[in-house]
Amino acid sequence: MNGGGEASVKRKRRHQAVSTNGVKANGEMAKTYAHYSEPSFMKWTMADAVHVASHHWMPCLFALGLLFFMAVEYTLLMVPSSSPPFDLGFIATRSLHRLLESSPLLNTLCAALNTVFVGMQTSYILWTWLIEGRPRATISALFMFTCRGILGYSTQLPLPQEFLGSGADFPVGNVSFFLFFSGHVAGSVIASLDMRRMQRWELAWTFDVLNVLQAVRLLGTRGHYTIDLAVGVGAGILFDFFAGKYEEHSIRKPVLAS
Repeated sequence: MNGGGEASVKRKRRHQAVSTNGVKANGEMAKTYAHYSEPSFMKWTMADAVHVASHHWMPCLFALGLLFFMAVEYTLLMVPSSSPPFDLGFIATRSLHRLLESSPLLNTLCAALNTVFVGMQTSYILWTWLIEGRPRATISALFMFTCRGILGYSTQLPLPQEFLGSGADFPVGNVSFFLFFSGHVAGSVIASLDMRRMQRWELAWTFDVLNVLQAVRLLGTRGHYTIDLAVGVGAGILFDFFAGKYEEHSIRKPVLAS
């Protein structure tokens, strides 16, 4: 009986201790929430501001960018509907455009080299699936080109008046490829990301350099707007991420379960 009574007392004490700790924890949590509900920046000193500017310079830079473009948004005059679109990339590549325009042979050569690079992207992406048995890059490319087709058809932008086409370009036969966003750039990013996962660093850097040259050439021929190229980079990263999630949830789990 004494042993049972002592055990009962010990259990009661442990229960009281747990309850007390729970109350203390809830109290501390309430204090924490109360602390964060206060406007903390009102307590900043000059030292705090210097610390934020020096250790968190990137958000501060973005904040300055926000203020700058807010001012631009309210003062910038829109391009008239009778004028061609304004594109900084076109302005930066004026000399290249004049060179390609004056030399159709050089334009065709650059287009052919670009088509070879597109073939390299396609070959690598298919190789990873058909030969190495890793479908992520292929799934990513399928996601990306489907989305590109939907967006490109939904909002069809006019082809620039200065567009320099070539029969050696991809798609072959000088078929218009002016869709939002750039599949050329996105496909190269998808391949490069896969190369990095496999630690094929030299090949990845080679693809990145060729992708930059490809983007300059597309701007020089007016084959894409600057925004098409920028979104192409983001699309390659985004759809690679989506393909990874799809692979994780739809392919790997059944294998592990079996």
